[in-house]
Amino acid sequence: MRYVPLHNRFKLLDWSLIGSVTFLSVIGLVVLYSAAEGDFFQWSSKQLMRFGLGFAVMLFVALTPWNIWRSLSYGAYITSLLMLVYVDLFGHIGMGAQRWINLYFIQLQPSEIVKITIVLALARFYSSVHFKTANLSSHLFVIMTFIAIPVLLVLRQPDLGTAMILLTVGLTLVFMAGLHWGYFVGAGAAVAATAPILWNHLHEYQQNRILTFLNPENDPLGTGYHIIQSKIAVGSAGILGKGFMNGSQNKLDFLPEKQTDFIFTTFTEEFGFIGAILLISAYTFLFYCCYRIALRFHQTFPRLMVTGLIMTFFLYFFINIGMVIGVMPVVGVPLPLMTYGGTATLTMMTSIGLILSADLSHRMKRSIL
Repeated sequence: MRYVPLHNRFKLLDWSLIGSVTFLSVIGLVVLYSAAEGDFFQWSSKQLMRFGLGFAVMLFVALTPWNIWRSLSYGAYITSLLMLVYVDLFGHIGMGAQRWINLYFIQLQPSEIVKITIVLALARFYSSVHFKTANLSSHLFVIMTFIAIPVLLVLRQPDLGTAMILLTVGLTLVFMAGLHWGYFVGAGAAVAATAPILWNHLHEYQQNRILTFLNPENDPLGTGYHIIQSKIAVGSAGILGKGFMNGSQNKLDFLPEKQTDFIFTTFTEEFGFIGAILLISAYTFLFYCCYRIALRFHQTFPRLMVTGLIMTFFLYFFINIGMVIGVMPVVGVPLPLMTYGGTATLTMMTSIGLILSADLSHRMKRSIL
């Protein structure tokens, strides 16, 4: 493929996807401003700097051909595993978990990074092999090893939510690559049969989260407090909400983690049912832009890479909103592009950059032809 000037590559970027990412990030900054009761420097200013850095990273990744990211995929995957091992041995402990590497200017969370690298590694593996009856079992062993190592390392932190996302994304790529659905039925039956054993191996706080999900009123001032206050905030918002910076649960500090895991609750309390529908519609448009890109590819690596990254985004979105309205257990999963946090923001923007990179290569090929 002949060289395409940089300014032409900028023009060929999918600006509808970039626009949706920017829109959701700006909404996040506005909600953080409200959550801090008008203190711009508490959360919004830091998140704005993270978004600026993330936007620059997104453009750099997008303008780099996807085949370069393919060549770096195994190295990035191994590096992320080594970072998880480092966290297990020497990681920074916070809120009862050991998940971070303290770099002083940022608390780096390797479990967020591995959400990207596992997709790249599996996509590259599938782009190099084909399913055949003669070697299917050996391929499955390699695939399960790819998935199991980061899942087990993340579970040790402990971080059940991220581990479940890694497992789900990995299995989604296995299915998209062509593995027969019968294997998934068998695996599901095996998990169901061993559920009592798995339950006994969960940490006590993880068991409490599931029990709280089933009946939060059992401990309204303890493990059930977060979800009860979240449901009160969402339920009391009405059709139009209580107005910007007028959320009572937010202003009176009844709402926990209002800048991170429960930012959707903060938004909904102020902008109501209509605001929640519009926000979900904005996310739906983002998913549509990414899905449209995935459908363009016949090549295995970019198709699986984009599909895996879309699934990661969707699981973030689905689990976060599900847990804050009480239809899923609280597992500490951020809302994409809106939740306050450094590593999560950078990894999400990098993911968008990878999707744009695949799309740009396709657009450049078409423009040349």
